[in-house]
Amino acid sequence: MAHDQHGHHEDHEHDRGLSYDLPVLARRRMIRLFAGAGLIPLVGCAGNDEETASGTGSSSSSSSSSSGSGTGSSSTECATIPNETAGPYPGDGSNGVNVLKESGVVRSDITSSFGDSAGGTAEGIPLTVTLTVVDAASGCGTPKEGAAVYLWHCDRDGNYSLYSDGVTEENYLRGVQETDDKGQVTFKSIFPACYSGRWPHIHFEVYGSLEDATAATSITNTSQLAFPKDVCDTVYATDGYSKSVSNLAQLSLETDNIFSDGYDQQLATVEGDVDKGYTATLTVPV
Repeated sequence: MAHDQHGHHEDHEHDRGLSYDLPVLARRRMIRLFAGAGLIPLVGCAGNDEETASGTGSSSSSSSSSSGSGTGSSSTECATIPNETAGPYPGDGSNGVNVLKESGVVRSDITSSFGDSAGGTAEGIPLTVTLTVVDAASGCGTPKEGAAVYLWHCDRDGNYSLYSDGVTEENYLRGVQETDDKGQVTFKSIFPACYSGRWPHIHFEVYGSLEDATAATSITNTSQLAFPKDVCDTVYATDGYSKSVSNLAQLSLETDNIFSDGYDQQLATVEGDVDKGYTATLTVPV
């Protein structure tokens, strides 16, 4: 299969391919159809404070100088985070490379490579990502303590460690953490690029336990976090992100092949600025 200049497959915009994505999209649309008909009862979420922190509620807000956020639905329904493709560069062994069993993968700072890798550090605007994993069946009010999250994304050039040309010996921008008593994990990283064909995003997988994650077994949920456009525009105007400007101009959340069927639950609340860095928060019902 051919690759582009970053080492991505030419059909990377479909991640694992349309044959993989269509059943996922069909299932999600069918669930929404049944829900609209009242066939699937959905319990209510917790209060507005949780929705604001997760970026899934309409109470999210943005300012022109320092923050941006999703304009999610005001619905109080609580549904499981949409399942998405892990893409061709997961690093969990499902596509040939398994970083989860390597010593050092359990960490909060994922900006640098670890172990026997080349030891490089990903450059870019600082980004701190906090995911709050909650129990959807309880109405999103119960945190999932003791679960685990594997998070990964591309670098400032749109490359994925372990896979893309030039960074196959690196494993930066990948890490695992166990959720605390609030159901939270926090990763220190950099703002990812917008590469051709995909809206800026972060991949993550949720596991029932840290043991499951480091054994790369029993994935509970696989999904993606999306970034609001205003923040992307600001970040991509800085040095090092120039290629992302033209790539983003050709996309929208409504036309992205992953987020086009709905992104309310996946659009992060993002605050900060290019000088001090940004924080992205999202609640993940599982």
